[in-house]
Amino acid sequence: MDWFGRKAAQGAARPALSRVYGTYGIMGSVPAPLSWEAQVRAGYLGNAIVQRAVRLIAEAAGSAPLAASDPALLRLVQATSGGQGLVETLASQLLLHGNGYVQILADGAGAPAELFALRPGRVTVEADARGWPVAYRYKAGGSVAVLPAEDGAGRVAVVHVKALHPLDDHYGAGCLGAAAGAIAAHNAAAAWNAALLENAARPSGALVHDPGDKGMPLSAEQVDRLREELAESFAGGANAGRPLLLEGGLKWQALSLSPAEMDFLELKHSAAREIAMAFGVPPMLLGLPGDATYANYREANRALWRLTVLPLCAKILGAISQGLSGWFEDAALRVDLDRVPALAEDRMALWREVSGADWLTAEEKKALLGVDFQPPSSTRT
Repeated sequence: MDWFGRKAAQGAARPALSRVYGTYGIMGSVPAPLSWEAQVRAGYLGNAIVQRAVRLIAEAAGSAPLAASDPALLRLVQATSGGQGLVETLASQLLLHGNGYVQILADGAGAPAELFALRPGRVTVEADARGWPVAYRYKAGGSVAVLPAEDGAGRVAVVHVKALHPLDDHYGAGCLGAAAGAIAAHNAAAAWNAALLENAARPSGALVHDPGDKGMPLSAEQVDRLREELAESFAGGANAGRPLLLEGGLKWQALSLSPAEMDFLELKHSAAREIAMAFGVPPMLLGLPGDATYANYREANRALWRLTVLPLCAKILGAISQGLSGWFEDAALRVDLDRVPALAEDRMALWREVSGADWLTAEEKKALLGVDFQPPSSTRT
């Protein structure tokens, strides 16, 4: 029987990467990464805009103050694994890959001891005949481990956090794939500008041979020797401005590019703004010119938190809470909005409005403000 339009699994598990990411290129001239690792190298490791956007969101999510229904639950989520925070790691994985996998490791007494974030590029979902995930295949190097979705007690053993993918039941879609065209254009423009900079932003010129009365063109050997001498003695930044001695009927004719051909700076800015839009970062926070949507950095930072960071944190914390519901009674995690500096003005305004509503009871005011009814010691550390 199928549920919610899920199709039954056909044989072996479906590969995770081919359903999330495709190839991309620009005008047929830019090599197209074919794998998840290649896209990360070209997009995140090789592009400053993508790296800054991802780090801006992930580090903000990782630094968000949290509140939990159980102090032990809060300590478990806030503990670092491999020197990196869990929420920050999952945020970056969702942005780049669209999927995050958290393995719940228990101690000898059967209590959760650690939440370990698996690399999503190594995970493949294994589904049953109805299409429901029953295990996760984790491949690292030459070894493969099959991690069951639930442990022997029926509790969740692997939490899968995924971004929306309307065409796939088991895998989410990250922002890197949507921004692939803009990333390729930005990288191509950067490479072009670097090449122009090495050549003083214009081709040096052309050597024109005037045979004179003899009418003898240069031989192939003479052309090759001339090219080698030019490359050795006059190419590169160290030889900029070096005088050229011409003989044998050669004359120098300077060349230059048109302004339209040299206008790759605007192309870079346009591609960078598109990348920022794909990741949900106001361009002003990335130092991109030509963006006047926000009056100042404070407004842009507030928009980043409201539109990107908080929804991402809600998705991550909600999935972890649901996964740990079998380990903790009434497990609940959320961002403590009262302690987010970027939202201080909004919260103060809300507090003033609610405090001035005399027709509300104290419990109703607490509910509007999102204040827990339990003592602070049971919900915060």
